[in-house]
Amino acid sequence: MAQIKILALGDVVGTQGCQYLSGGRLRRMRDTLGASFVIVNGENSAVGNALSPESAEMIFDAGADVITGGNHTFKKKQIYDYLDCHPYAIRPANYPANAPGDGWCIADCNGWRILVINLLGTTFMDSMDSPFKTVDRILEINRGKYDLSFVDIHAEATSEKLCLGRYLDGRVSAVFGTHTHVQTADAKVLPGGTGYITDLGMTGSAAGVLGVKTECIIHKFTVRTPIYFEPAEGDPHASGALFTVDTTTGLCTEAVGITF
Repeated sequence: MAQIKILALGDVVGTQGCQYLSGGRLRRMRDTLGASFVIVNGENSAVGNALSPESAEMIFDAGADVITGGNHTFKKKQIYDYLDCHPYAIRPANYPANAPGDGWCIADCNGWRILVINLLGTTFMDSMDSPFKTVDRILEINRGKYDLSFVDIHAEATSEKLCLGRYLDGRVSAVFGTHTHVQTADAKVLPGGTGYITDLGMTGSAAGVLGVKTECIIHKFTVRTPIYFEPAEGDPHASGALFTVDTTTGLCTEAVGITF
């Protein structure tokens, strides 16, 4: 049985998160884990959050193969043209069709065709097309064009993420959640053979609150007036999940949460 390992990392937060992956750290982690392919959620990676061409290039240079997005993807207008011209930086597929960029891509990994789909949840978030109907449409459009498939569901509600995982069980290689910045302890292989984790966590400083300076968040909860969220500094880490996939069936044989 031929197997391949895919590493998925949670939301990169600010320059601190980008720099932590850089300098060979992500490439060394790929080698240590035996990962052949890396998917990174980068929607908070720019200064002031969102995704920028500069932060995307830092993540790609660090060793990522595909960057996924989320609800902050379009916050900086300079990313629009970048998404239109870079096939492996994707945004949620259930945005309107005329939004910049694409919601999925197919990338090569040692001859294997890897389909990566990005979706946005609709519970407690902006109104979008159904992620369930959207993923069905994408899988049908790409039928026969890929060997392995991975879905990043960027969502607030854990129930929506798990429901999508169950919905796609046996139909995709793995489903992983992003957005909440806290890694969940439920990495597993679902009964139908789809790898799953509710949230990958985040990549950035663990010294604050979800990558932001503690005093900023305390102000937000206690004073309630607007405040700029300054990125936290110190105690950097990256968290995510490693999926081992059988290349014959396209299904997952092992899913484990990782932090480094």
